[in-house]
Formats: sequence, C-alpha cells, structure tokens
Amino acid sequence: MTSTAQHADLDDLFADDAIRDPYAFFGRLRETDPVHWNARHQLWIITRHADVLTIVRDHAAFSSAVIQSDRRPPYPPVDDNGVALLDEVRRFRGAQLVEQDPPRHTNMRRLLHQYFTAQAIEAWRPFIRSAVAELLDELRPGTTFDVMTALAAPLPVRVIAHLMDVPPTDRAKLREYADKLLYINRGEPNRFATLVEGIRGMLDYAAPLADARVSEPGTDFISVLAKGEHLGIMDRYELLVNCALLLFAGHETTVNLIGNGILAFIRNPDEWEKLRANPELARRATEECLRFDPPVTSTQRIAAADIAIGDRTIRKGERLRWIIAAANRDPEVFPEPDQFHADRHPNPHISLGAGIHFCLGAALARVEGQELFRALAERVSAFRLETPEPEYQPSIQFRSLRELRVTIEGPLE
Repeated sequence: MTSTAQHADLDDLFADDAIRDPYAFFGRLRETDPVHWNARHQLWIITRHADVLTIVRDHAAFSSAVIQSDRRPPYPPVDDNGVALLDEVRRFRGAQLVEQDPPRHTNMRRLLHQYFTAQAIEAWRPFIRSAVAELLDELRPGTTFDVMTALAAPLPVRVIAHLMDVPPTDRAKLREYADKLLYINRGEPNRFATLVEGIRGMLDYAAPLADARVSEPGTDFISVLAKGEHLGIMDRYELLVNCALLLFAGHETTVNLIGNGILAFIRNPDEWEKLRANPELARRATEECLRFDPPVTSTQRIAAADIAIGDRTIRKGERLRWIIAAANRDPEVFPEPDQFHADRHPNPHISLGAGIHFCLGAALARVEGQELFRALAERVSAFRLETPEPEYQPSIQFRSLRELRVTIEGPLE
C-alpha cells in the first residue's frame, strides 16, 4: 500500500487518490474498517468481498430504489443550478430498470432478459468478431492512437447501435450523450448542468425511435421495450428512459473493460505474451480484466430494514455504497489479489453484480471483450504506452480512462 493511501482522508470519496488508485485507497478500509461509516457523506462504505456479496444478493433488505427513496441532497453538494435540476435528474434515474425493486423490476427485466442471455448473445458473436476485425484493419504497425477513441468506444457503440437498429451515422452523437450522462457520479458542484444536457439529448433522440417501434415493431431492442408499453409494464417516459439506459449502459461497461484491460496487459507484458501464445485464454483473460481493474468501481443501495453486516448495524433508510474495486482484491478470496494473471481460475469477481440485479448486458460485454482481446493477441506483438500516467474521469462509479495513447508494435495482417 502506498504511503499516500495510508495518510489519505478515507472519507473523501472524490479525492485524487481515490480516483487514481481506488485499490490502495479502499484497500486500507477493507483491512481496517470493512463496514465503514462515512461521516462526510453520511453513508456506509462496504469493502469486503463476503459482505458485498451478501448485500448484492439480499434485494429485500437492500433496496435499489435509492433515488426514489432517498430525499437527502446529493453528495458532494451541487451548486444552485444543480439544485434546480435535481427533480429532473431524480425522475430520469428513478425510472431506470436498475433503480427498481420487485415486482416492478421483475416485470421490466423479464421483458428484456431473453434477449440478453448468454445463448442469445452468442448468436451475435460473428457480427462482433467482424466489427473487431474492421476496427483493427484501420490500424497500422507503428501507429500511435488513443485506445479509448479508436477501439474502446467504437466497438461497443457499433454493436449496441446495431442491436437497437440505430443508424451508423448516429454513433458519434450517442457517444457524446453518453459522455454527458457519466457526470451523474462525478464530484464537481456544477455536474448536473452537463448531466441534464445528456439526459435531454438522449431522451429527445430516443423519442422518434420509440414512436416508430410502437407503430411498427421490429426485432431490435427498442421494439422489445415498445412491447413493454403495449403490455402496460412501462409508460412512455419509462420507455424512453430505458431506451436511453440501454444505449448508454449497453456500451459504457465495455468501453472501460477494453481500456482498462489493454492498460493491464501493457503493464504486465508477461501476461500479454501468455495470451499471445494461447489466444484461447481470451475468456479467462476477459474475466481477469473485469476483476483486476473493473469497469465500475462502486454501486449504491439503501437499507430497507435494520440489518447487521459484520459487527455493525445498518439502519433502515441509511445509504450504503459497496466498493467493487476493493472486494475484487480481497485476499480472503483471491490469491495474489494485486497481481494480474490472464489465466486466473476460478475467478469469483463481482464486477457484473449478482442476484436479481446481475448485469443485464454481462454476456454482451464478455463477448465483446473476448473477441477484441483474442484478435489483438493474434495480430499485435506489443503495445508501447505513450501516456505514462493515465488519468481517470473523476467518478466514484465508473472507472473510465480519459485517454490511453499507445503505439502498436508488430504486424497487423
């Protein structure tokens, strides 16, 4: 553990140390106070793997309807303009599938689940493989480029746009809106201004698509949501919000998986050589990328009843945030937790959740990661890092690189 982490203010969730290296920062809490009351932001911080798994699986005691249930002001505080926008933000977030508890969650998820099973997504693997090949065909040996804008974002945006039957010409627009939606869990006082631009932009974009699918349903994911309106599972606003959620969440996890995964391989060249020698390791390597530097750092819940976790009692109505980054490095579960092993097995990480809120798009993210890492191992000898100290977006939720400039070494036939 770094000396910086040892002397950090462990209640400052948006400190530079917490954003740059959440593993050292929250690792100290896991070692010293794994069920920690954060007095600054008035919530519990949970860092131990076993405790996180208990919370994730107990949807009755730990509600996902945080935005609907918690009327306390945002943390950290927002400016006056943010206060004026708060109801709009709450309405948008509160209508999302991920913010629902049973039975509403059950009905909404059942509508989509069959389209996101591992078996269903396997049918899309040839398309994803082709999309990967097209992106790599655009690169040349000796080329210096930003991984985030050349690979990490274009691949999943291309895939989700295809699955939702969105015109290819709109991909850049979707990414622009997604970047603004990422402000939801940032720390700047003025963050809601940019966030609401993204909310309004995404809803305005989704409206005519939803109108068309309600009138003439197809086989795409927006048509599936439109069916939900027809069945009375959701109203039109909820339809639009969850279109926006699929367009955003349907690619953001993979963006971070790819960026963080490539960086992990660059920093662990022996593991890259291991994958190059056996590209069939891509499945296990993808799981290790998800564990080692997960796309999502943390997620929140609100207690629906008094319940004991460890030696602490969490009271009904208290907020809590579990730290995936800390749980995935728990030495009680993972041998050599701070080491990146491309062939690690078993690998019980919780980067994609568990229980009824297990990530709906988990199979899609996994296949995208597998196909990209496999193709890179087959076509690229090595990457040279041109961003010596990568910086991250200042978010407590998403582990998102601002930029990752690299140079390709070796053939790209």
